[in-house]
Amino acid sequence: MTSVHFRKSWTGYLVAASGIAATTAVLKLFSSHVNATTVALALLLVVLLVATWYGARPAVVASLLGVLCFNHFFLPPFGTLAIAAPDNWVALITFMVTAITVGQLSARAKRRAEEADAGRREIERLYEELQSAFERASHAEALKQSEKLKSALLDAVTHDIRTPLTSIKASISTLLEELQSSTIHGGPVTLGIDARKEMLQVIDEESDRLNRFVEGLIELARIEAGELRLRRRWGVVDEIVATVLKRAEPLTRNHQVIVEIADEIPAVQVDPRAVAEVMFTLIDNAVKYSSAGTKILVSAHPVDDEIIQIAVEDEGQTIPRDIRERVFDKFFRATRDGDTGDSIQPKGTGMGLAVAKGIVEAHGGRIWIEDKREGVGTRAVFSLPISDAETPPGGSPDVVAGPAISREIN
Repeated sequence: MTSVHFRKSWTGYLVAASGIAATTAVLKLFSSHVNATTVALALLLVVLLVATWYGARPAVVASLLGVLCFNHFFLPPFGTLAIAAPDNWVALITFMVTAITVGQLSARAKRRAEEADAGRREIERLYEELQSAFERASHAEALKQSEKLKSALLDAVTHDIRTPLTSIKASISTLLEELQSSTIHGGPVTLGIDARKEMLQVIDEESDRLNRFVEGLIELARIEAGELRLRRRWGVVDEIVATVLKRAEPLTRNHQVIVEIADEIPAVQVDPRAVAEVMFTLIDNAVKYSSAGTKILVSAHPVDDEIIQIAVEDEGQTIPRDIRERVFDKFFRATRDGDTGDSIQPKGTGMGLAVAKGIVEAHGGRIWIEDKREGVGTRAVFSLPISDAETPPGGSPDVVAGPAISREIN
């Protein structure tokens, strides 16, 4: 760096000297056509250029050389360094001060520009380092979240596949042992009809549970891949509700289910199977988080001409406000992030509400948790657009008129 700076300084001095000399020679050739002011401005221009390109010291050298040339060649008496008229002294001093000042200012401006450029490069370097660090941190956080999801999925698989398989295996083993004992070894029949029926029901229910778990995984994968295919058709809300309640009877047999459907509710163009799955998930959660004998309210009503709302209320534990958005995250239950500390610890993988959210949003609606209208409990609500299409096929109106439905199912 020192040798480079030294060479640059000497180059500046040489350029200053040659620049002043060349300018003086050109001006002397045309001395009859130029005056002292023109000469001074031309020499000042050389000083300014030297200061801009090579800095303050070469500019000072150029200023002193310019003063000497100005005095010797262009101020009378010519060819000497003496000055006859006082006003020429003023002109010479003014030129010298101006040249040095201009050179210093130009050099300072160049130095500031270089410092600013160096600062800009330093900021860019720091920004790149910060961005690189952020990317590394983001990658590390992504790996951490990935490991967390893997652990959650492993926990879900361990619990929600092994548990029903254990029940199925135990029931089948008992039935097989009883069959072998009575037929092969001629032993007495130890299991009655009721016991056999109960074991078969266990096998049936646990098989359904396994099937729902696998379907949930597949549905969640489709939603995340953007491959959820809705088969929309015109349907009546109370029919969808009735289908869901029929399916949910084994879950709700120890609860009081109340249904409230508005007296005039539009037909909706949705995928009935998918909407029914959303409602079944909400009812299933209501059963899990509420005690036996409590009420579960299923309601549906139009918000306006374009939106209907369907809600499921329970009288169980209330979901805290700070985790109401998170309950729709996948594997939320599996990671136990949102446990409220209550004694009720329902089983589940946390996929149900994530799938429900994906289905509702695929319909152009939204789903959320809010306070129960009266008393304690939780109210899960989702909205659906009625349709952007015209009147349903066959010319039937898109409003189903009739008395409001309000019934209680024990």
